[in-house]
Amino acid sequence: MADASHPLPPTPGVPLSALLARADLGLRQIAGPREDATVHWVHTSEMADPEPYLLDGELLLTAGVHLDAAAGAGTYLDGYAERTVAAGAVALGFGVAPVHDAVPRALVAACDRHGLRLLEVPQETPFTAVESAVWEAMTEARHRELTRVSEGQRALAAAAGGPDPVPAVLRTLARRVNGWAAVTGAGGEDELAAAGTRPPASALTAVARLARRVTVPGGPASAGESPADGAGRHFAAYALGGRAPDRTLALTVVAPPPDPAARTVVGVAAVLLSLLTGPYAAAADGGHSAALVRLLLGDSPAEVAPLLKHAHWAVVHARARRGHDAPAAALAAGLGTPLVAPGADAVRALVPADREIGPQPGWTLGVSEPVPVSGLTAGDAHAAAALRRAVAARRPLVRHRSPGVGGTGGLASLVPPAEAKAHAAAVLAPLDGAPALRGTLHTWLSLHGSWDRTATALGIHRNTVRQRVARAAALLDTDLDDPDVRMELWFALGALS
Repeated sequence: MADASHPLPPTPGVPLSALLARADLGLRQIAGPREDATVHWVHTSEMADPEPYLLDGELLLTAGVHLDAAAGAGTYLDGYAERTVAAGAVALGFGVAPVHDAVPRALVAACDRHGLRLLEVPQETPFTAVESAVWEAMTEARHRELTRVSEGQRALAAAAGGPDPVPAVLRTLARRVNGWAAVTGAGGEDELAAAGTRPPASALTAVARLARRVTVPGGPASAGESPADGAGRHFAAYALGGRAPDRTLALTVVAPPPDPAARTVVGVAAVLLSLLTGPYAAAADGGHSAALVRLLLGDSPAEVAPLLKHAHWAVVHARARRGHDAPAAALAAGLGTPLVAPGADAVRALVPADREIGPQPGWTLGVSEPVPVSGLTAGDAHAAAALRRAVAARRPLVRHRSPGVGGTGGLASLVPPAEAKAHAAAVLAPLDGAPALRGTLHTWLSLHGSWDRTATALGIHRNTVRQRVARAAALLDTDLDDPDVRMELWFALGALS
């Protein structure tokens, strides 16, 4: 049987009825349940036991080579049908000719007994034609799904950018999911805005219960359920404000059971509503606008820090993983902070130190230790280094830790900063004017001399790493295989970072 290590593909499945309706394929169902099923894979096998090689959701094709003289043996075919059903196959396609002139009667009976749909594949239809038909249908379905998502995102963005954006976003969402949507208070009963056909009282009670779940401190970001009352409704609630501890609003939705496209559209709406209703939309309330204005007019960070209401901050550097195109606003909502700045290489964010920072779906994070406003520059460098380590190690999040036992700063803290910088400048003087060499050496040392992980962190070829490190060693006239040398260079690079 398939398990979590073999998930269904991201491409929508193909209804079996659509394949049976294709006149060019000539498929005919001759046994098994008649209700429709969804095909997610196509697999051809002549093995007596295909179960270890199936992922769940297959249309399994066979010409019956493995049947031989046992084709008429009910016991053998019973076991074959039972194992195929156990593997999660939705249907078995039996190709007529060249091995068998017709589908064995015993196989038809076995499939009926075990609830396995059996299709007759005519002689003139090659298995490759069936496979091509499935993949073409999946591609078309995926295109339709992506089109729906794209159109939904554009419509929601246009609504968010217009007048009275919260009701406009809710109206757009309700139309897209063919249901009802509302922004409610933590209890779920206090509706700030709503749109769509109002559901019955029982449904409102159910989504209010879900809203209470997602707005309690430490609660899930979303919750949903589909009641078994035959009404074909799905209830869902999404916390507005990401992981912020003071989240008090929720998006509640009552609509038909969602497909992947609908779930994506609802997720986009939740992010937009988080930005429109949370502290992100009320910068003046948190003093962020005032702090920005005073910085632009010449005040120092220390002078404007009280306006931000937090004495200590964690600096976060985030890089989107390959194939992930969520906007920085989604990261802001996930981290619970409006202080986010997209950059060429990474998105940088400031998060209050009392807020928990966890992994974010689709992002790789480097997180500094909590620092006061006066230490944000150092925190920024530490977060950047942590992100490099996270990328190199393929970990979703790496936190910077100060050197030394218990974060005391270690031996480096015993040297006055001015003297440490002067010594570091002298040690690294041969690398002046070669920032690529210095940066590569720093990353290579931070990753314990790993060529591959350094190449991954810097996005360059491992041979380039070797060449740069060798060139740096030559300019420094030193032996990088000596651990004492590595330690001194590490301290020097840290003092100048």
